[in-house]
Amino acid sequence: MPRLGWRWLLGFLAFPSSLLLLFYGVTLELPQYLCMKGRKIEALVVLEKISRMKGRKLPCGILVSDNQIELDEHLSVSEDKELLSSSASGDVTLGQVESSQGGASLLVTLFSPELAKSTILLWMVFFRNAFSYYGLILLTTELSGGQTKCIPADCNSKILMMLVTEMSLYLIPFAATIDKLGRKFSMSIMFFLCCMFLIPLLYHQPQGLTTCLLFGAHTCIAATFTIVYIYAPEIYPTSVRTTGVGIVSSVGRIGGIICPLVAVGLIRGCHRSLAIILFESVLLLSSVCVYLFPFETKGRQLSDNVPRS
Repeated sequence: MPRLGWRWLLGFLAFPSSLLLLFYGVTLELPQYLCMKGRKIEALVVLEKISRMKGRKLPCGILVSDNQIELDEHLSVSEDKELLSSSASGDVTLGQVESSQGGASLLVTLFSPELAKSTILLWMVFFRNAFSYYGLILLTTELSGGQTKCIPADCNSKILMMLVTEMSLYLIPFAATIDKLGRKFSMSIMFFLCCMFLIPLLYHQPQGLTTCLLFGAHTCIAATFTIVYIYAPEIYPTSVRTTGVGIVSSVGRIGGIICPLVAVGLIRGCHRSLAIILFESVLLLSSVCVYLFPFETKGRQLSDNVPRS
């Protein structure tokens, strides 16, 4: 970056991700989604491709969806002949999304009685998580470790620290840990630990200690970001999953935009303690929102329906 600039750095980082576009044409659509949209022929084609890849034959029968069963009361198909059924006993079924349903109807579904609480809490967690995540990144370039004057410290080593932090999450059995402890409990623990790492920064600390504390805080907030991105799709049914996750992600970006205007502005105005208190408050409120989530998704499969708490 010192030689070519940040634009070249972003270009180099984006190039590997752009290669994923090559796989767009060979990626199969979810059969449940196609069936709910009334595209049963396409769903059957996808199932046949999957069966050939697995070296197995599809069971005999016809392709049945919940929507078809509700509309045709005279249809009688035994369970062993159903190739696809999105209903599950004990789950709360939402109205199926028709192929003509637009974005407004999807938004109404997100705020239905079954999903409204989860949607609002996810918006709060994503907003505050992004606020804290990007705030901590910017904080490392603004805090002058061990100094009493309000002078930004050299950030070259801090940028390397952030890269090491992100990579460390993939070198530990992270997924296995959250599958064992659960999403809600894992997020709560990470938020709490992040608060603990930030408390000593209320006062000026030596350079080395400041770096270690920021490293720990960033690791925890990056972990919560990963977990909430796993948790969000598991809350929503297939009919509104991509819409719900896309909107909460956009809400999170708003938090990332506001953060430099508030938190970093406080640091540059020599209000270090006030900035840390702000981050602490945001993290604690996020932990409360996680506790209020209506249900835990650990061990649950993705469903077309809203699981019971």
